[in-house]
Amino acid sequence: MAGMYFEDFTVGDVLKHEVTRTVTETDNLLITALTMNVQPLHLDAEFSKKSMFGKQIVNSIFTLGLVTGIPVQDTTLGTTLGNLGFRDIEFPKPVFFGDTLRVETQALDKRESKSRPNTGIVGIEHRGYNQHDELVCVVRRTALMLRREGQPAEAAAASQA
Repeated sequence: MAGMYFEDFTVGDVLKHEVTRTVTETDNLLITALTMNVQPLHLDAEFSKKSMFGKQIVNSIFTLGLVTGIPVQDTTLGTTLGNLGFRDIEFPKPVFFGDTLRVETQALDKRESKSRPNTGIVGIEHRGYNQHDELVCVVRRTALMLRREGQPAEAAAASQA
């Protein structure tokens, strides 16, 4: 599996993902229509010209999805049992059509699951940057991760110390 197991996460380590993605107007239109978000800042070029941004901004739900999606191949593909929650989500700068985003992931914390011995819980922060290295999204989430088969709980605890 391409993803990381619970034992592979080291608190404080930062992964810089190679995959980048240029955001298009079509991306914005599709997510906006799918979520029924009729905010004119996303859909109306004339309205948006009069906004503080001077042009349309990308729906933040798309930005969030991209910033949490880009890391999947490197971190959770096939090794996560799901998100347990999102702690914080911030959008310090808007994303515009044509911006190219890159993502970094940092392990914030981790612990063994008390109820599922074959899993662990990892706190993860994803940071999305545009082509100007401006931070556009920060999301902190908690993931339920598989442990490596045959890895005794004591060995994982010792590796965390």
